[in-house]
Amino acid sequence: MTATPAVDPTMDAITAAVTLGHEGDVARAREELLAIWTDLGVLGDPLHRCTLAHYLADLYSDPAVALIWDVRALDAADALTDQRAQEHDASLRVAGFYPSLHLNIADNLRRLGAFAAAGEHIGKAEERAAGLPPGAYGDMIRRAIQGVGEAITARDTAPRPTSPSAGATA
Repeated sequence: MTATPAVDPTMDAITAAVTLGHEGDVARAREELLAIWTDLGVLGDPLHRCTLAHYLADLYSDPAVALIWDVRALDAADALTDQRAQEHDASLRVAGFYPSLHLNIADNLRRLGAFAAAGEHIGKAEERAAGLPPGAYGDMIRRAIQGVGEAITARDTAPRPTSPSAGATA
């Protein structure tokens, strides 16, 4: 028998807003996520804060603004436990969050020309890549870690076409 995930209206609202962004309504997605963030507050549920900030960062093409949200997502992950994550989805492990979070921070720092700091975060992403699940998602993050690492080495500040924020504005 499989456990049914608990009803979580906040995660449902976050998912609905993220879907808007994926469908191209970036401004409305941002608006809705920012409203949820206001309700959560900085001490709200770490799973909600991590998820929201991680996705909100992807809705900004400006690497400085995206970096703020990526750092908030990382901070929330540091407060998150496997137990809490698994209340939402039994397959989640917090260790699997870190490669993507450090990757995104590294990519934004790279785009801002902060190559030393970007290198530190891409190193952390590489170190934690073992925590990624097998399959398409893990493979995608591993390829992105390699690509951002190469861009850092090349001192390239251009946006990556495969970056989640590639279609975002502002």
